Amino acid sequence: MAVVIRMKRMGRTHRPFYRICATDRRTPRDGRVIEELGSYDPSVPDTNARCTLKAERVDYWLSVGAQPSDKVRVLIKKFGTNGTHLKDMENARSRLSMPRLVPEAGEPVMASKEEEPAADSSPSNESASEAPASEAPASEASTDTVTENAVNTDAQESPAGEPVSAEAPADTTSSDSKEKTEESKE
Repeated sequence: MAVVIRMKRMGRTHRPFYRICATDRRTPRDGRVIEELGSYDPSVPDTNARCTLKAERVDYWLSVGAQPSDKVRVLIKKFGTNGTHLKDMENARSRLSMPRLVPEAGEPVMASKEEEPAADSSPSNESASEAPASEAPASEASTDTVTENAVNTDAQESPAGEPVSAEAPADTTSSDSKEKTEESKE
């Protein structure tokens, strides 16, 4: 029987977790295992605290002739019995095991309604609140001027002395221009 030390995928979708196991070479990746030798959690933020190994059992399986997979070989080299990252792993695990220090929130402060306008009176807020008010009359005035000019141009008298209405169809204005050209020719 050929023994392989490989990672067996556990966890859920988009949240993997691996067990490092000694398995028969003929079994599937996530199939039956002979012995669990450690774990690897890629979601741990500190890379040196991601792997845990039972170093004595890993050494036993290697001495018996088990072949580690490429990824497991790297983990054994880093975190095995004579690993290159053992001190870093111990420091990282001690940092993770310590409680997190969260600063106290302090006493809650309730803001009164009178203080809110004073807080809004910053220079940027004043210019922002005044800008739309000053722009609105300017835009209204420009539309009024445009409509007055349109009415003035439409309120011209025809050569017959009748005022042309603003609702006059385009054909009448073209006929008026024809009459003007005829009068100028005479």
